Amino acid sequence: MKTGGLGDVMYALPKALVKLNCDVKVILPNYGVIKPQYKEQMVYKGSFYMDLTSDGKQYYVGIMEYENDGVVYDFIDNEEFFTRGNPYTNLVDDIPVFSFFGKAALAALNYLDWTPDIIHCHDWQAGLVPIYLRTMFASTPLARAKVVTTIHNLRFQGQYNIQTIKYWSNLPDEAFNMGALQERWTEANMLKGGLAYSDAITTVSNTYAGEIQTAEYGEGLEDHLRFHSYKLRGIVNGIDVDIWNPATDKLLEAPYGVENAIEAKKANKLALQKSLGLEQDEGKFVIGLISRLTNQKGLDLVSAVVPGMVDGNTQVVILGTGDPEFEDSFRYYENQYKGTVCAYIAYDEALSHQIYAASDVLLVPSKFEPCGLTQLIAMRYGTAPIVRETGGLKDTVEPYNMFENTGNGFTFDRYDAGLLYDAINRAKTLYFEDREDWDKMVIRDMEKDVSWAKSAEQYRELYLQLT
Repeated sequence: MKTGGLGDVMYALPKALVKLNCDVKVILPNYGVIKPQYKEQMVYKGSFYMDLTSDGKQYYVGIMEYENDGVVYDFIDNEEFFTRGNPYTNLVDDIPVFSFFGKAALAALNYLDWTPDIIHCHDWQAGLVPIYLRTMFASTPLARAKVVTTIHNLRFQGQYNIQTIKYWSNLPDEAFNMGALQERWTEANMLKGGLAYSDAITTVSNTYAGEIQTAEYGEGLEDHLRFHSYKLRGIVNGIDVDIWNPATDKLLEAPYGVENAIEAKKANKLALQKSLGLEQDEGKFVIGLISRLTNQKGLDLVSAVVPGMVDGNTQVVILGTGDPEFEDSFRYYENQYKGTVCAYIAYDEALSHQIYAASDVLLVPSKFEPCGLTQLIAMRYGTAPIVRETGGLKDTVEPYNMFENTGNGFTFDRYDAGLLYDAINRAKTLYFEDREDWDKMVIRDMEKDVSWAKSAEQYRELYLQLT
């Protein structure tokens, strides 16, 4: 039932924490979209009624449990709130849903008599949990728990008028002050309140943790985040290295490890060129782009430099869907440069694996990027990322240094098409003029640890510090 990157994190992080000997429970709504084969395996753990609103309405809370890979998943069951189609619909309907969910999650822990050391909340949907914990649950055993809130996407904050959130949550007046939930006098902001009541705040890269304290990236919360900066830190996401493993990837023409990467990447390149109708030539420099085609991803810069990239030695492969202006622009280039540019306007999981394996470089020129996963996958497949120095891109890609022959990609700083073009040309120069050093970089990329292991260690360290 994932709708984005948060789903990937909530699948991989608990699994990695279990390997570090943590006792982990994931609490989430029992959404209607969960497939029947999982619902059938859930075990009923009990139920109770809970008061929620300011006029004392009672709601049913059921608890269903499912275990997978050593992680216990507890689903909060309530047909009234969770049977709709998608996990998120619109803010008007989501406010009651997540007011109920936040309180029910804590009540369920009390009911199960399971008192954690750490309660780890993610994004605005869990924003009320820290506030409930420190107010309504202050005299229960749960009160000893410390709270971590992770910001995955600061753009969405759960903002609505105070009256509505006060009605649904029945939180005391003290929570609705300017230091916590209140915003612009009449509004309440669930993420803002949750951050104020948390013991620690993390976001998905160190650079992004700094960036969100500025007006450019702070989405209106920069002052609040600067005030709480003493408890804010960045921990970069990992990727699932079992799913993204070139040595066992059945979707590739020629799976490969470090020992045969250079030859196998050529075979994968020829297979990709053939399947996409590009001129077959293993000597061509192949530039990949796998992305949602939106403004955030820096595609206006890419669009500006495509004509310059096409020089007779270079091919460009674009995969993704999104804003019509970018879809049309890339389709135009495909028609203009037949056999050299391919714009595959769709989402195709198998093709994405093949592009990672066949490309020489992958473009990620984002305007902002809290963490970014495509650059991590590219490195795992021995494909050098070309990235803008922002957020997690800056934290994970070390720029190539020709004097010391170090680094694992190419970077540029300001958001400027000329600087992207320059970074692409630096990559081409190394590729065509010093293939030996290029090949060494391919191997360095593949040997870089991009798994969840390191990130999970950092989370565990944070948990231990708090307790």
